[in-house]
Amino acid sequence: MINQFGTIFFCPSGLAASKFVLGAARLSVLRLECLVDFALRDFQSVDFETLWRIDQKCFPPGIAYTKAELKAYVSAARVFTVVAEGGPGGAGIADSGRESVTILGFIIAQANRRGIGHIITIDVLPEGRRSGIGSSLLGAAEQRLRNLHCDRIYLETAVDNMAAQKFYERHGYAVTKTIPGYYSNGVDAFVLMKDL
Repeated sequence: MINQFGTIFFCPSGLAASKFVLGAARLSVLRLECLVDFALRDFQSVDFETLWRIDQKCFPPGIAYTKAELKAYVSAARVFTVVAEGGPGGAGIADSGRESVTILGFIIAQANRRGIGHIITIDVLPEGRRSGIGSSLLGAAEQRLRNLHCDRIYLETAVDNMAAQKFYERHGYAVTKTIPGYYSNGVDAFVLMKDL
């Protein structure tokens, strides 16, 4: 759904539409007793430091990206980054470029020339999890990859990250292989694939 401000909103699957309240350029998702407001938008260069801090908070050393790695990914050819931002004073890490918003998470994806998409990373802060942000980011990336003529999508996740594995399985991804020692800390990775 697109509102009059051009902001794209996504209803996470499995939640009743009656639980969504549209406001001025915001989507409010009712989660237990907590209200998480967020909207999705494209990455802007002023977001970089905030995204790096989020990545450091979301993943342990050896799996989290260095600044150089993250910068290389967001600036690579055929890559896009979608950011989930919350309203003023909400959960998340304040965007140093704009004090009135906080960033709750992001996804980086790439479309190759053979019609295969790659989810490079999806990061959602702990305080934003289980509120539909991750599902909305993944859904936005999948749709954009479809629009870029990708018919399959793959990603890697650590073999010991059970929460991520369950998240991807709920979204139709299946393990296709294991890559030994994939991460710099020696942890193996599962490669998961989905047809779009």
